Amino acid sequence: MPRGIEAEHLHTSMTTGRLRSARIAVTATFGVHALLFASWTAHIPQLKGRLGLSDGTLGTALLGAPIGSILAILVTGWVLPKFGSRPVVLVSLIGYCLSGALIGTSGSMFALFGTLTLWGAFQGSLDVAMNTQGVTIEQSLKRPIMSGLHGAWSLGALLGAAVGAFCVSRGITLNAQLLVAGIVCAVVVGVLTVSMLPDGHQKLTHRPGRRHKLFPAPVLILGAVAAACMICEGAAADWSAVYLRDSLCTSATYAAYGFAAFSVGMVLIRLTGNWLLQRISPRALLPALGLVATAGLTTALLAGDPAISLGGFFLLGLGLASVVPTAFSAAGDLATQGGNAGTSIATVSALGWAGFVCGPPLIGHLANLTSLPHALLLIPILTLAMAAAIRFTGVFAIRPHANPDV
Repeated sequence: MPRGIEAEHLHTSMTTGRLRSARIAVTATFGVHALLFASWTAHIPQLKGRLGLSDGTLGTALLGAPIGSILAILVTGWVLPKFGSRPVVLVSLIGYCLSGALIGTSGSMFALFGTLTLWGAFQGSLDVAMNTQGVTIEQSLKRPIMSGLHGAWSLGALLGAAVGAFCVSRGITLNAQLLVAGIVCAVVVGVLTVSMLPDGHQKLTHRPGRRHKLFPAPVLILGAVAAACMICEGAAADWSAVYLRDSLCTSATYAAYGFAAFSVGMVLIRLTGNWLLQRISPRALLPALGLVATAGLTTALLAGDPAISLGGFFLLGLGLASVVPTAFSAAGDLATQGGNAGTSIATVSALGWAGFVCGPPLIGHLANLTSLPHALLLIPILTLAMAAAIRFTGVFAIRPHANPDV
């Protein structure tokens, strides 16, 4: 082999190896992000009893995590253009892994709110930084990976829920669980972050004679789509079991299958999303899935049958699964035209989180005014609106990707 060709082949092999290492690192980060948060939810009833909290005061305390996340997301959007996603991932990861252990030491509602706010701040910062790193790797690979990364998040959440349930059954305290899990995750994944990529090609650019908009219209449209998607996700998480239990008079065990069916649909699409998006454009695939979700859940709510309802929530999971990951990819793609991916992703993420926080209370208030089945009809209305926005606005027109074997 000629020396020049041999050197080029060696460089390509090294580049391929680095990209593969970076992808492994960011995949592990997505998994840990979900695992730690999901693992603590099994301890909430015990913590509520130990602190003597009512449902209302517990709900107030639990608001700490999303409030901290939203505030941190806004700050992270300003920090990322200055430092890049790689160091922000490392700092946020360590803070997230270690601050979780403080939750179990809370002695009052106010202390619980404070520790959750701190934990949520690191969680939100890590969310934006790891998605920005995912977009950086995706653009370097020239193939879609964001759906698969969010699939790793979903699998991490399932594993975390299992870990939490196991620890509760064995009498392992929340403090001990999150301390041990946090240290292990911080060490293992922290070492992997060394192989992540710099965001050097995404520096903030200034074009003479043009005024830079802090919130460009395309980014706001992506954020609105993410918010609508997260309203639906939050509603499915908090109200699917209530709908099956109270409105359709099923058993508590059967009611739990509603969110399980939704989660299975999400995981199925997220784990195949990379493959699908290489073959079908987002502007064709996502609206089609959105229409399936709209038809499926509308039919389920009108039929009022438990079995059909499980199918409706499953189809809803299929329809929503790739919306937010692809919105992040689109935000990063827009940034290459002038701007910074971290800032754009932070805006989309903040609006998405706001939707997730507001979704369940919105459904509850609508249910008080009408009924829960009628309130849940807001979900297919939003999925239909998302399908139209994705298909006709052009903000999801991500440039074609190649398909290297990486």
